[in-house]
Amino acid sequence: MFKNKLVNIMLIILAALTLLGVIVFVLFNQFLDSPKEGQEPTIDEIINLSFDTDEITTNLQSNDFIRATFRIQVDSRSALSEIQKRDFQINNILLRSLSNKRSSELAGNEGIVDFENSIRDEINALMQEGEVVQVYTTSWVIQ
Repeated sequence: MFKNKLVNIMLIILAALTLLGVIVFVLFNQFLDSPKEGQEPTIDEIINLSFDTDEITTNLQSNDFIRATFRIQVDSRSALSEIQKRDFQINNILLRSLSNKRSSELAGNEGIVDFENSIRDEINALMQEGEVVQVYTTSWVIQ
């Protein structure tokens, strides 16, 4: 190839290191980035891909008031980055949705689950990178 053995050895080492770097990069992206399809994420993955809202306090349509916080789980790091940037839009969705509800609509397990699902769907309509997997209610007081 080249007349100088040192240049040949350096080119071989450089090619081997480049190949090793590409292999490590591909394996990292394949196995460590997100859970496989159909596989439930671990609690650490849920925490790492979640966004906590600020405490929301607003009036309900029934002249009661609510104080609540939520944790929003997304499906990827890019979605988490986007949702952190959209925090003001998420607060707006939460405030509008809560102010259109009566306390009787939000009472009990079924009321909370229905509200979480409707919030998830509204936020997903905004998202461009990834999607919201689950909305968790972390605190909830109606008075």
